Amino acid sequence: MGVLIVLGVVVLVPLAILAAMYNRLVGTRNHCNEAWHNIDTELKRRYDLIPNLVRCVKGYAAHEKEVLEQVTRLREECVRNEGPPDEQARSENKLVRALNDLYVRIEAYPDLKASTNYLQLQDELVNTEDRIQAARRFYNGNVRENNNLVEMFPTNLVASMFGFARREYFEIEDTRQRHVPDTSL
Repeated sequence: MGVLIVLGVVVLVPLAILAAMYNRLVGTRNHCNEAWHNIDTELKRRYDLIPNLVRCVKGYAAHEKEVLEQVTRLREECVRNEGPPDEQARSENKLVRALNDLYVRIEAYPDLKASTNYLQLQDELVNTEDRIQAARRFYNGNVRENNNLVEMFPTNLVASMFGFARREYFEIEDTRQRHVPDTSL
């Protein structure tokens, strides 16, 4: 009887630990998936706002056709891109650069900058960009947790047994966005 208890403990304790590690890996994977869907939702919000912005700007700045077409083309590229986060980040970074170029060119149109429709769209896009940044931070935090579990002992053993893998961060490629702009006059 005592041998059965010892044998039960020797078998059940490692199984319980294995189950706990597996469940933690599953939970982290699910958090990463949820966080990625949050980013996707915010990106779709941005994609929905861009055509309205382009239409608004077209009325005031018809000769900025090439920039408007580039923004439209990059938006479509981003909408179609369903690859891994690092691939989507590259597409998103191109779109953000094109939007920034558009904003710089809009500075030359005081009537457009005063337009209520444009101001509302600009506010919505700024709000959306803030939400994308927050969603990206949340996702990257979950990716960090996932990658730690996949790489650290002993969960790395369980991760490799059950096919859990590292995930890619959703990062900014444009190093200019990483620095605080110079506001001195």
